Amino acid sequence: PGSLSHLQVFRAEHSPAWQEARYGKLWEQGVEGIERYNELNKVEPMNRALETLGAQTWFAGLRREQSGSRAKLPVLALQRGVFKLLPIIDWDNRRIYQYLTEHGLNYHPLWEQGYLSVGDTHTTRKWEPGMSEEETRFFGLKRECGLHES
Repeated sequence: PGSLSHLQVFRAEHSPAWQEARYGKLWEQGVEGIERYNELNKVEPMNRALETLGAQTWFAGLRREQSGSRAKLPVLALQRGVFKLLPIIDWDNRRIYQYLTEHGLNYHPLWEQGYLSVGDTHTTRKWEPGMSEEETRFFGLKRECGLHES
């Protein structure tokens, strides 16, 4: 395995405990609360990482079949001044399975517990019969966390 000596970790400016003491449980405060939570914990750290690293291209594992909001995404786009490349945009679940199997890779450990889409502990639900994959994130109120919105 390669060395992680150059790994840089970007996270929210304030701890989860600080955020909850200051703002309450944002993820329980409807769409506006969820958007604020995502901005603090996902969007701001990602933007800071892209800027700090001087990134010119960002790779993401979005797939068209995951949701209606992703169905027409292009393979390459410019987002926030950085190229965003979606190399597996046209892969379906079967192709994902084949790739993982061919390369001896595992699914996320929560997959077998019913989590089809993994975001975070506060806003991700297990899939239940009758639910769409989109309903497993953000209590079905929205699909995207803000990282993939222009």
